[in-house]
Formats: sequence, structure tokens, C-alpha cells
Amino acid sequence: MAKFFMNYFSFFFFLYRLVFKPSKNPKAFHRTASNIHANEGKLYHKYPSFAHRANLSKDQTLLLFNVEDALLKSPSLFPYFMLVAFEAGGLLRAFILILSYPLLRFVGEDMGLKIMVFVCFFGVKTKSFRVGSAVLPKFFLEDVAVETLEVLKKGGKKVGFSNVPRVMIESFLRDYLDIDFVVGREVKVFRGYFLGVMEDKKQSNAALETIIGSQGLGICDVIGISGFKGSLQYHLSSHCKEIYLVRKADKRRWQRIRRDEYLKPLIFHDGRLAFMPTPLATLAMFMWLPFGITLSIIRAISGILLPYRLSIPILAYTGFQLSLSPNPSLQSSNTRKTRGRLYVCNHKTLLDPLYLSFSLQKDLTAVTYSLSRVSELLAPIKTVRLARDRDQDSKMMEKMLNEGDLVVCPEGTTCREPYLLRFSPLFAEMSDDIVPVAMDSHVSMFYGTTAGGLKCLDPLFFIMNPRPSYNVRVLDGVYGLSSFLDGGERSRFDVANHVQSEIGKALGFGCTRLTRRDKYLILAGNEGIVNKC
Repeated sequence: MAKFFMNYFSFFFFLYRLVFKPSKNPKAFHRTASNIHANEGKLYHKYPSFAHRANLSKDQTLLLFNVEDALLKSPSLFPYFMLVAFEAGGLLRAFILILSYPLLRFVGEDMGLKIMVFVCFFGVKTKSFRVGSAVLPKFFLEDVAVETLEVLKKGGKKVGFSNVPRVMIESFLRDYLDIDFVVGREVKVFRGYFLGVMEDKKQSNAALETIIGSQGLGICDVIGISGFKGSLQYHLSSHCKEIYLVRKADKRRWQRIRRDEYLKPLIFHDGRLAFMPTPLATLAMFMWLPFGITLSIIRAISGILLPYRLSIPILAYTGFQLSLSPNPSLQSSNTRKTRGRLYVCNHKTLLDPLYLSFSLQKDLTAVTYSLSRVSELLAPIKTVRLARDRDQDSKMMEKMLNEGDLVVCPEGTTCREPYLLRFSPLFAEMSDDIVPVAMDSHVSMFYGTTAGGLKCLDPLFFIMNPRPSYNVRVLDGVYGLSSFLDGGERSRFDVANHVQSEIGKALGFGCTRLTRRDKYLILAGNEGIVNKC
């Protein structure tokens, strides 16, 4: 029996090393930096030596860099294709891709890339494909190396080239890293659908040659940065005055950039997956799904049907974390109350009013700018839809306040990142008993918001997380327009900006002037049309 278990674990360990450990290329070990020499007037250097160069002239330097080898720390492209498969193709396509992962380990790198492109892109509509601009930039930014970012800051015109489809990398490079030119493989299209087959490398090489030819006139230095593998390609060795080669050991020492080091802030992004879908993480997700769906049903039933005294302990027992920071001054001042209190929250998910109601253990009425019919029917608290007409909405809110406490999210849409969008000032005219509420939520597997998907599934994805959490902090009350102490004049915009500022300070979030319309134009290409279901 002992011999059987020893053989079993030996076989399991062998499979683990074979499937999940990086494959070795014997030829790569012989191509070390020590045997790279000057060739045809070109100088080849170890990449770390680039850090000692002075700033590059914008007009006199053209910097070419390989995205996979010289920019990203991760050695594998699989997670990015898994994001495309899941977000653009759905759960079934993602399952097919994870099943094909053992095959990808046995075939060569080029063939593996072709397989991933086919699985992820075949049959996807080109018009509706927004993963490259709405989903991938977040994960690419989190994988950018500090060392390469410092190189890009040195100046010069920058050209990023890659062996992956251009639609996956172009938005990230142009919008967040200010790369001047992006060259990638094109995916063939037939009648508005991707065929899952990439154009020949010669076309992307020709595009790179054209860029170098048009931008290289009058430029003194053309510098290339790439990996050892494929680093001596024709478009590098025939044009670059210097080539810096990145070793695997260099990448292992790299550090990923922090959020405050981004060249441009990442405020909006879409997609359901909240984690980097490496093979093991993706496998864990598929193993969790049956349990997650069952757990979400239990959480939903307890939250909808049971009273607060029962539902809150059950939610806590199932892994849901709900924390409340109450404000004692508001509780003591709640003596004379002829109208309802107006709670003003920042917007993290569609469940914000519900968890505020759970935290306060009192019934509230929620006014919303957009909510699917299914969410309205299943909501355990009263919801009222606003018409985006100022006069009509003010009358509706006035009526609701006369009936009881009211909660509103004046941003009009959710924001996942630590930023607050512009607050609509309508609430400032409705009440003199305004209570700002700082809301924050955290997930580990699925985001409970979407701009391009079905909003009716947002609550389901949120409560399907293993340990979702909500933090509710009630702040000091704020006076509305008709009652304030300083005797000065202020507008409804001043009140809205003040409430936004107080919530931002409490959460440590940045305040922006961006609106709901800006978010949907960036992520979904529309002005915020709700997918009804």
C-alpha cells in the first residue's frame, strides 16, 4: 500500500511539473548575454545597462520595444486570452480554453498562440468586441514593470510591437502609456465576425518597417528592446543602432508598478472577472462555480424573505462580511421628525441601498436612475425609478420623503476604482436633513457591476463571491439649500460638491468631474442604455 501511494504521488508530481512548470528551451540557455557581440555595426547590450542612459530626445530617438518580452512582467499570455474568452465569448468558451491548456504546453509557442487566438476570437462580432479597451487595460497595467516604465519616461518616440492581436493591446498602450505607434497581428474578419485566424507575420513586420521608415528620417538613434527569443528579428537588427535584450533573470527581478505610479489614472474598466485568470486560478473558479451558485441562492433567499434579525446572521455565517460605522450624533438628534431623512451614498453596486437598510435595520426607499425589471421585482426594499427629468424627479423625491426615509446615489452609476464621479445636485434641494454615507465593497472573484453586460445579473455575481464584503460608514449630517448656518449664499452644486468631498475624504477616494455618460461612452460605446432582462 505504501508503495502504491509513493508511485501515485510521484506520478502526480510528474504531471504537475509537466503541465504547470514553464517549459525549457535548451537553445535559449546557450544564448546568454556573454556571447552576444557587435554585429554589422549594431551594439547588443544587457537590458539593465539601459537604466544608465540619459533622457532621450523626442525628436532624435525612436524607441522600439516588444510588449510581451520588455514591458510585461508575466511570462505567460494565457491569462489575457482567458479574459478575452470569458468576457467576449462566455463561460463555455473559457471552459474550452482551460481544457486546451495541457495541449498548449506540449505544442510550440507559435502553435499555442494560434490555438488561443482561434478559441478566443472565432465567431465573435467585431462591432461588439470591447474587451481590448474596457477589460484588458486594467490587467495589463497591473503587470507593467517599473523598470520598463522608467525607460519609457526617458522620452523619444515610442513604438510598441507584439505577436498578439492588435485589438488586445492597442487601447492599453495608446490610452494609458502614451505609446505613439502600436504594431500587432491582425485577426482575419469575415462579414463582421472574427475568424480566429491571424494574418501572416510578414504584414505586421511590413507595418513596423513602414513606421520606422516614415519616422526614422532625421532621427539619430533607433533603439530596440526585446527578449532573447526572437530578438534578432529583421526589423530590429536591420534598423536599430542599439538593441537591449531582456533575460528571464531580469524579469524575475522586476517589480510591478503601483496604482499611484500609473501615467494616467485607471478610473473605468469593465468585465466580470476580478482576478488574474492564470491556469490554476481559472481552474479554481470553475471548481467554485457549483458551490458559488448554491451559496448565492441561499444568500438571496435569506436577504429577500427573512427579517433583518435572521438574515444578517445567516449572511455572516455564509461568509458575507458587513460592517457598519454608525454616527451616534445622528441617532441622538432624531427627535423631531416630520419628514423622512435623505441618505446620500456613493455608488459601488446595485446593492448599496439594500445593505444600508441591513446596516441600519430599517426600511428605506431607494430612488434609482437605472435598474433592470428583474432587480426591481426581487428587491426586498421599495425602489422608485427616476425619469432624468428635473421637475418630475424632484416631485417624486418630495413625495417619497413625506412617506419615510429615502436613499439616493447621485453619481448615477457605479465606479469600481477608488474614485467618485460627479454628484448630481438634485438631492441638495430636497431636504435639510441630508446624511452622507460612505460605501465600499470588496470582491475576490467576480465583479457585481457591468457596463456592457446584463445588469440583472449584477447582484448574482456579487453574492456568488466566496467572501464578499461591504463597509458602511454613516457621516455627519449636512444642511440642504434652505437651511445653513453661515448666512452666506451657496448653490445646489456647492452642496453636492461638499457631500462628494466628505465621502471622498472618509474613503480615501479621489473626486472627479466625470459623469455616467463618460463611463458608458468609454466602456460600452453608448450613453448608458440598460440591457433589460
